[in-house]
Amino acid sequence: MIAQLHDWLLLNRPLIFFVYGQVFFVMGIAIVLQSRRYSRLALARSLPWLAAFGVTHAFNEWADLFIPIQSPSSPEPIIQLLRAAQLILLAVSFACLMQFGVELLRPLPDRFRWVRFMPIGILILWLIGPFWIGLQLMDNFTVWQATADALARYFIGLPAGALAAYGLWQHSRLRIAPLNLPRIYHTLRIAGLALLAYAVVGGLIVPPAPFFPANTFNVVWVADTFVIPTQVWRSIAATVIAIAMIRALEVFEVETDRMIEQMEQAQIVAIEREHIGRDLHDGAIQRVYAAGLLAESLRKKTDGVVGDGLDRLLLTLNEAITDLRHFLSDLRAPEAAADLAVVLSAVIDEAGRATDADIRWQPAALVALPPDRITHIASFTREALSNAVRHSQANVIEVQAHCADAHLSFTIHDNGRGLDPDARAGYGLRNMRDRARLLGGELTIDSVRGKGTTISLSVPLEREG
Repeated sequence: MIAQLHDWLLLNRPLIFFVYGQVFFVMGIAIVLQSRRYSRLALARSLPWLAAFGVTHAFNEWADLFIPIQSPSSPEPIIQLLRAAQLILLAVSFACLMQFGVELLRPLPDRFRWVRFMPIGILILWLIGPFWIGLQLMDNFTVWQATADALARYFIGLPAGALAAYGLWQHSRLRIAPLNLPRIYHTLRIAGLALLAYAVVGGLIVPPAPFFPANTFNVVWVADTFVIPTQVWRSIAATVIAIAMIRALEVFEVETDRMIEQMEQAQIVAIEREHIGRDLHDGAIQRVYAAGLLAESLRKKTDGVVGDGLDRLLLTLNEAITDLRHFLSDLRAPEAAADLAVVLSAVIDEAGRATDADIRWQPAALVALPPDRITHIASFTREALSNAVRHSQANVIEVQAHCADAHLSFTIHDNGRGLDPDARAGYGLRNMRDRARLLGGELTIDSVRGKGTTISLSVPLEREG
């Protein structure tokens, strides 16, 4: 049974190399796609190095599959050149993995700032020593290749895997655990364990080389002792790393959802502030002011102790009106005093950071508007962009604004799936209609299932009446 398993693994060795490389390549590409998105998480800063490790290491492993195919038809110098390039890929991939571990541990204490340059330093030393000088001193190319390979694994791969595992554990404990995402936290811990296992099977178990321990503890010894070759163990570790890291990328989806939720909460807060402000201005302040007028009228007809009491009442009412006006001023949205083009750019940039959608907006010169109208237009824009992301699920959103014929024309078009009938009657669109009414403008919504949505707002530059 054991002999049959050994023969089967030997026969399918090319398939093992292909799957091994494919696992790392898929992980690298998945991380590259994620790295294109904006993120405020510290993990995002480190992931490009892990992606570089995955892609370069995949090509290194695939070289063991494709170089032998080229051997019968290519001259020996070409094959040796390909093998040398494969060694460089191996060392570079390990250096990228080490840099990944270093970036996870940032910010580093001042006395350890030099650690940031350790991966490139070790890589340069390997290129100068075992790679270049070793090539000059050794007559046998195969022996040189095995020696350089083993030293790359000992001095770059082994510490790189251990450092990446430690960095991932520390990062998940200090940065991910506080986010209250237990599933992602445990997934990253599993990835750390798999990286530590890979440090052993990928960095400690090396090809046979003419020095200790490579001449004793190597891939041949492992295959003879455990039947299953080292490449299979590495493939298992690589598969766990890839699956765990790809699943952990869910943290960025959670971050996006939370950023959109924050946008919506800010929108709700702004609406409530305006409602409270209007109620205070049209209700409480007017009643207090009317009470003051009544007290002042009575004061003119009253003398003595009652008159002094009315004076104190008038003073108290005036102070109350002043306090209410200060409170109204504090209720105004932060962007109320800003320029419209600046406010719209800030709102659009905020939405762009919270989603994968490509939001296209060319800032244009817009006329000055009163602060309250700027606030309404900014809130309208937030709501429209939120609807495009949430309901229409668009990946391209175009925003246009220009002034002509005493009107401000504002258009938001997306290429999403269109609005559902339920969404048309939802809170978001009702809120946009309320904004349009308060601005004295006209709102038009054109949505076709599968062909996107166009929201147009035309606002007179001066209020009518």
